Amino acid sequence: MKHTNHIAIAGAGVSGLTAAAALAQAGHRVVVFDQFDQARPVGSGLVIQPVGMKVLHQIGAGDAALAQGNRIHRMLGHEAVGGHRVLDVHYDRPGGPRFGLGIHRAALFQVVLDAAISAGAEIVTGHKVSAQRNQRLCFEGRKDAGPFRMIIDASGAHSPLSPLRAKPLGYGALWATVDWPENTGLPPDELRQIYRKASRMLGVLPVGSLHGDTSRKAAIFWSLPASSHESWCKQGLDRWRDEAITLWPEYAPFAAQITEPGQMAMARYSHGTLRRPWGNGVVHIGDAAHRASPQLGQGANMALLDAWALAQALEHAQGDADRAMQLYARTRRWHVRIYQLMSWAFTPQYQSDSHLLPILRDRLLFPMSMIPPLPRILSRLVCGDLLPPDGFGLKF
Repeated sequence: MKHTNHIAIAGAGVSGLTAAAALAQAGHRVVVFDQFDQARPVGSGLVIQPVGMKVLHQIGAGDAALAQGNRIHRMLGHEAVGGHRVLDVHYDRPGGPRFGLGIHRAALFQVVLDAAISAGAEIVTGHKVSAQRNQRLCFEGRKDAGPFRMIIDASGAHSPLSPLRAKPLGYGALWATVDWPENTGLPPDELRQIYRKASRMLGVLPVGSLHGDTSRKAAIFWSLPASSHESWCKQGLDRWRDEAITLWPEYAPFAAQITEPGQMAMARYSHGTLRRPWGNGVVHIGDAAHRASPQLGQGANMALLDAWALAQALEHAQGDADRAMQLYARTRRWHVRIYQLMSWAFTPQYQSDSHLLPILRDRLLFPMSMIPPLPRILSRLVCGDLLPPDGFGLKF
């Protein structure tokens, strides 16, 4: 490929495809390279927060996402032994009811892929990016491509283009997608979680349906030390189910659908942020630029916001790639940093071996969170707009 006016995107994930859709809709020539023979998602369920939904609507994927996903109006967590509330966040607010959207990654992937293709972006599969040199992308076992006007690194947490070296976190989680059982008493519009101190956390997230399937699904998760996956597999599912159901009897019809360990995928998390997410003609977005635990449910939203802000920055910079990358970095800096800080502060309260932090969480921090105006502040924190997603007047 020899078109220097093309914009190349490494990675056909949520951030890469969202950037492709937004840029192609603005009239740019965009090509997306992905390592898979057929572009596909990785993972289970997630929550798109209101700021993320705004981006999906901007690229024309909002209605399709709403049709596939499931509206979440409350996040509620209890301590397993005492039964007392540990987390309680309502999305709705007077004069402007809002919601999160529980959705499977496969469904989200499909709606942003459709938006990118409809906008005219080119998707090139079977190209595993290994490096970039002189505005060209290099691939394993294939000829390089370029030069490009701009290279967008959206290749995720294991990006070969990003200099980010994130710190591994001590805890991860097992995730699986199951059918929403008819015999559950759990509400279909809430994310429910149960905790035992900070070393055990399990949850159920209603995620709507998958592409081409009308049956309702749920994403279930089980917190686990990052180094304990092998031992969890060896201990057997019966032991895991017994422990899970003892902690949370309502979990039983969900756990019963797990018949082999391979149904539960292990997700390991890390934490880190690039101080300068651009340079040498490459700009990093999504997990290639910043990583955190999913405790605040902001991962996909950050990826969506990065992609949209970059597209808006390029428009604001009138096509000047270098200026656009700098503007993107400036406009996203404080929103990313504050949410990274909050994630760093919240995560050990729910996923750690600490004995003190869960006591502090239950006896001090949660009671304080119920005192006005803190419920409203927490709602905005979860919705993603506690701080403006941009700092220079970009349109959302």
